[in-house]
Amino acid sequence: MGERLRQLGYQELPASVRPLADDILKVSSAGLGGPYNALLRSPDMARRCFELLDYLRFRTSVDKRLNELAILIQARLSNAQYEWWAHEPIARRAGLSEAVMADLRDCRRPASLQEDEQLVFDFCLQLSLNHRVPDDLWNALVACLGEQAAVDLTVLSGTYVMVSMLLNATAVGIPGGGPPPLQELDPLVIRQRLLA
Repeated sequence: MGERLRQLGYQELPASVRPLADDILKVSSAGLGGPYNALLRSPDMARRCFELLDYLRFRTSVDKRLNELAILIQARLSNAQYEWWAHEPIARRAGLSEAVMADLRDCRRPASLQEDEQLVFDFCLQLSLNHRVPDDLWNALVACLGEQAAVDLTVLSGTYVMVSMLLNATAVGIPGGGPPPLQELDPLVIRQRLLA
């Protein structure tokens, strides 16, 4: 299946949308590709999403390594190929270990998580798959990261569900036609493997 939306070019954007495109181009390694190609079809929403994503990526109270772990969790849960492709190198630069990324990429519960990573992994998994978290997990996360980071992490997880859905719905491929980084798995298989 090919991408469902033609890539928009900067020059074809209305003059009123170009300031947003300029802001996107300042921070996006994908240029106006990835989720932005779809979002720009709805400029008012795109501006709001961009501002939220800008906060969650660059201004959040959550440590960058943990933030990227949470994004990769959402990519794996959703079989979101582009999202994984885009964020794996960012996670690597942020200090997430190759072993953790390899296990998660292969849909295995990572064996070498640090203590804070374990909390983030369990929190994001419970929140995403069960839509709630037990009191003891919430309390442990808040004790480790603080209330603001717990809230920021919750919103990050939900926002990257949206990003994954947008990428998957519009069938965004890997730039240059590269191979998908994730094995496409049934959602029930993903759930069983990661909750094991």
